[in-house]
Amino acid sequence: MANSFYSKGLENFLAGNLDWDANDVRLVLIDEDDDAPVLATDDALDDILAGARVDTSGSFTTKAVTDGHADADDVTLTTVTGDEFESFTIYYHTGTESTSLLMVNIDTATGLPCTPNGGDITIQWDDGTDKIFTL
Repeated sequence: MANSFYSKGLENFLAGNLDWDANDVRLVLIDEDDDAPVLATDDALDDILAGARVDTSGSFTTKAVTDGHADADDVTLTTVTGDEFESFTIYYHTGTESTSLLMVNIDTATGLPCTPNGGDITIQWDDGTDKIFTL
């Protein structure tokens, strides 16, 4: 698989259910050996098995949209332990798993796969034109 949007994520952007600037956006590290993302049908956080979620970030900060590119500050997850993860998913956090909408899965990036060792993991976004993703 390559970095890609969830089909329902694109649908939710087009329907106005996702707002990059206004929504509480986070990411979850995914052990794909426990549950591989199904981009065609997964729509909410409850579609990712709890046992496959290695760690979850806090809210993204300094989110911006310019010329269709989504951007935010780099994300640091602290003292991460658990299974190796092969990808991470960006999602809209509502506080309820069944309504926390999935946006994009990233599995092709420097440092993936990654085995946590109890230290911090920083997700550093592209500073070029691509940023985090482009609609």
